[in-house]
Amino acid sequence: MRMSQLFGQTLREAPADVEVESHRLLVRSGCIRQLGAGIFSYLPLGWRVVGKIQTIIRQEMERIGAQELLMPVVNTADIWKDSGRWDVIGPELTRFKDRQDRDLVLAMTHEEAVSDLVRQEIRSYRQLPRLIYHLQTKWRDDPRPRAGLIRVREFIMKDSYSLDRDDAGLDLQYDRHYQAYHRVFSRCGLDALAVKSDVGMMGGKVAHEFMYLTPIGEDTIMICASCGFRANRQVAAFRRDEPDAGAPAEQQLPVEEVSTPGTTSIEDLTKLLAVPASRTAKAVVMVGQVNDEETRLVFAVIRGDLEVNETKLANAAGVRALRPATSEEIAAVGAVPGYASPVGIDGVSVLADLSIATTPNLVAGANRQGYHLRNVNYGRDFTASVVTDIAAAQEGSPCPDCGAPLAARRGVELGNIFKLGTRYSDSMGCFFLDEDGERKPVIMGSYGIGVGRLLASIAEEYNDKDGLLWPVSVAPYTAHLIVINGAESEAERLYDELEGAGIDTLYDDRDERPGVKFKDADLIGIPIRITVSPRSIEQGGAETKLRHESDRGSVAIDQAVEWARSTATLLEQPLGERADTAPARAD
Repeated sequence: MRMSQLFGQTLREAPADVEVESHRLLVRSGCIRQLGAGIFSYLPLGWRVVGKIQTIIRQEMERIGAQELLMPVVNTADIWKDSGRWDVIGPELTRFKDRQDRDLVLAMTHEEAVSDLVRQEIRSYRQLPRLIYHLQTKWRDDPRPRAGLIRVREFIMKDSYSLDRDDAGLDLQYDRHYQAYHRVFSRCGLDALAVKSDVGMMGGKVAHEFMYLTPIGEDTIMICASCGFRANRQVAAFRRDEPDAGAPAEQQLPVEEVSTPGTTSIEDLTKLLAVPASRTAKAVVMVGQVNDEETRLVFAVIRGDLEVNETKLANAAGVRALRPATSEEIAAVGAVPGYASPVGIDGVSVLADLSIATTPNLVAGANRQGYHLRNVNYGRDFTASVVTDIAAAQEGSPCPDCGAPLAARRGVELGNIFKLGTRYSDSMGCFFLDEDGERKPVIMGSYGIGVGRLLASIAEEYNDKDGLLWPVSVAPYTAHLIVINGAESEAERLYDELEGAGIDTLYDDRDERPGVKFKDADLIGIPIRITVSPRSIEQGGAETKLRHESDRGSVAIDQAVEWARSTATLLEQPLGERADTAPARAD
């Protein structure tokens, strides 16, 4: 491609609203342009990177036996109603009507669409197992798009779906995806950490996310350096302080009401009563969104030294989203804001953290302004409809497996894998006849990779003060050929030879100063640079440089093509070696 013909241009400065380095450099290098909030166009350079990533994905999907198809981005509402998610997913799912007043949606994922295909195509156990995938545009009306391509509303995703007779088949396909994803990300130049995660709106039983660790990430990952435990904070368990098994049980003391004026926080309460936060009970009152119309009060209680994990709490309460309850909503169930507790309230289900059931003689609110209760005990003074883990792991929380302190790291989710089981088969009628003639549900798995987010994460990882440093596997072009005025005939001949040898080349044939060309080359970040100038020809060849190195070299003109080919192979080799060393699955 001649740069004189290239659509798009480099920019000396990025727009003022750019938040992260990858966004800044992708805009400045002429890879992307923003159309609206969370909506981007890929210019030719950026689209070539997308194409390289998609080629890697296709190769690794075919390596595990997947077949590519294409499902529509516009879905009929009927299939979403069949699955039950029409009433469960909120405004993130864009709903609209066609001219005949039929409900339609813009697909944010394709479990419903693939299930509709399965119930049409799969009849017998002889048609299983199967693995299908597509690369398709999705739309999720995210309320807070940010950080360029890291969090968008329109995005390209690879989603694959495994179809099996039994759980053993699902386990096998799940493990194959686990390995395939490691290979995809490694070949793209990223180390992605697989962590246990929440199944969320997808449903099912087991899920893993593949995280690129970076300070710009929105997810928090809890990691144990001692035993290798790792999980998204949304689901991460941790050890709580438990009573010594050999020590006598602490006697339950009588409840005592104490005056505690102006103590509406745990910090104020512990100072006034000289008790540790671990001997207090904190009430967290939320309102859960069951569906578009129905809400439910969620009254949670947890030990005062812990924080509620909203994902865990929403899952335990069976709601899709939570918000803090208002003072009026709290008072409506007989509790007092700032002094609320589960003691003595009626007409509301209480959810208690595990810590509450194992810690005796807690200080809790008295549901009376300016008063608390000493020596509140679970089982004697109140009970809960659910007792489970609703606590958020923190930096330094004890690892659930070995007890060592957990570290908290930020990360960007590049991909995810889900064991859906029969979640969609049961609701959408995806059944087959087994060899014994019994009608059984198809066992399903769902597996996604965000292509644009992967591209942005590569750009976030590979850059310096001058611009991008694309890994050769995903670079828009393998070689960048620069001609300096006076050497056009030699450069034209070399460009033809590079292209003829299958080395995709960006040829800067513009009538620009050498400094402008070199700055643009650094900004665009193609890994191999060849410069042909009158001086280099006088010295017997062309100047060579790798983007990630400062040193320059030279090569004879008639050897430049072979140098570029062998250099590209050397640059690709460590990426392939990383892909061949997949870690064990984190369970």
